[in-house]
Amino acid sequence: MVCNNKIKNTIRKRTMVKPVSSDLLIAGGGLAGIVTALEALRAGKSVTIVDRDSPERFGGLALWAFGGMMLIDTPLQRRMRIADSPELALNDWLRFGELDPNDEWPVQWARYYVEHSRTEVHDWLANEGIKFMPAVNWVERGRFGDGNSVPRYHITWGTSRELVRCMVNALHEANTSGRLAIHHRHRMTALDHQAGEVCGAVAINEETGEEVRFEAPNVVLAMGGINGSHAECRTNWPRHRPQPDTMLNGAHPFADGKLHHWAKDHLGARITHAGEMWNYAAGFPHPYPHFPGHGLSTIPCKSALWLNHRGERIGPEPLVTGFDTHWLCQRVAEQEKPWTWHLLNRRIALKEFAISGAEHNARIRDKQFPLFLKELLLGNKPLVNQMLNESRHFLVDDTLEGLAKKMNALTCSLDIDAATLKATADAFDANFSKGDQLNNDAQIRMIRHARQWGPDRLRTCKPAPLQKPGAGPYIAIHMQLTTRKSLGGLRTDLQSRVMDASGQPIRGLYCVGEAAGFGGGGSNGKRSLEGTFLPGCILTARAAARSITKGN
Repeated sequence: MVCNNKIKNTIRKRTMVKPVSSDLLIAGGGLAGIVTALEALRAGKSVTIVDRDSPERFGGLALWAFGGMMLIDTPLQRRMRIADSPELALNDWLRFGELDPNDEWPVQWARYYVEHSRTEVHDWLANEGIKFMPAVNWVERGRFGDGNSVPRYHITWGTSRELVRCMVNALHEANTSGRLAIHHRHRMTALDHQAGEVCGAVAINEETGEEVRFEAPNVVLAMGGINGSHAECRTNWPRHRPQPDTMLNGAHPFADGKLHHWAKDHLGARITHAGEMWNYAAGFPHPYPHFPGHGLSTIPCKSALWLNHRGERIGPEPLVTGFDTHWLCQRVAEQEKPWTWHLLNRRIALKEFAISGAEHNARIRDKQFPLFLKELLLGNKPLVNQMLNESRHFLVDDTLEGLAKKMNALTCSLDIDAATLKATADAFDANFSKGDQLNNDAQIRMIRHARQWGPDRLRTCKPAPLQKPGAGPYIAIHMQLTTRKSLGGLRTDLQSRVMDASGQPIRGLYCVGEAAGFGGGGSNGKRSLEGTFLPGCILTARAAARSITKGN
């Protein structure tokens, strides 16, 4: 057995301990790992899942995610008269992601995604009992119309939490004859291999400190990405892109990239596109953090003015969500100080303010459709009031002068001059001095364009002065860039087999989900069309399970 000295020593210490054996060993209990296990169990295989988190967090970040999915040519799209096709989607994907046509496996995975998202994700989930909300949203349109050319964003009814619960229930139903073993609070530290073929792994029981050896002819890495480690994130950050001094963490500290590096250093696996990330430009600290530095990501209000630390509008091209998240993040990262402000009023907040994830979308999460419609039409007062009560980064005042004082108090500075803040609002409001038709502001144009699509019109205010009588009080939200997903990872082929530096598969080793850059080590390229992540987990997981059960 080819092992480093540390592994040899630990194996000698465990000579009297019987290893845990199964047909398939999975590192990670997120969505990708669960789907891989489910498909393998249904094919008659025995499966062991090694998951570092606690039992109640089984499901990983997907348990807390919103549940949006980019799906192509679905029945819902057809009902809404959206003409979509794999060919159209692939053109959008390659253009917006700026994929190198010579980057073989990412391009092949992009093509595989657009050609199979309908059958292998949408139809498969429908068969599992998952439903989608009755509207397709239009996100990531591109600043110049170079993103999604049609709406494709499908929202899981019940959020991603319902998706995870459904998959976990199916997992236990498929566990006939006790063929599934789940080891929670175990951290995989190394892989065992012999003659270049992976044959198991070593893990630490983090509750007892004991080492456990697992044996399996097939090992699937499903441990998530690398952006949970700020050190790893900063190391990989492209040198030509601005980087803020401080950031929040919207990933998870366990997604630290250590197994990626182990596979690279000891097995010759390739980590590619590690500098490509899907971060969020507008986050603030979670009032009740799950871990240190935990950030909540807002879905920024389109009608809010996005300001720098001095209270000046960032421009000349204004920052507006829904068009190019990658560009927004770069603009925020290049600011003089590592925070920005959103300036809005209560009218805007009630209609547009939202936080990404299951935790703060209770009506969708709990399938309360009448209450969801009520809040959609009358305003989401519970969420706005919750943040007013829970977050010190959500400031409110009846006057802009009073708001400026609170903004300075929060940042312990004198950055915001009340006159500057007032001048910023006045300059925007001047667009409406000659009525609703005679304005020429880029943000207003983008809002009008967004409102042409029905679902966006329901959640986007008609353009109006910020200081419109009766629209107050004023609100300022203190925002920071928040790390989230890794777009890069271990290079894999279309069977989710991990490839070595020579382009050959490492026998017995597979990688799925975010750990594989959602396919190929970077199938999204530089930016995502949004909603490609959960389906990417499902597609790569099902591909791995098929390959393993067929003996490839």
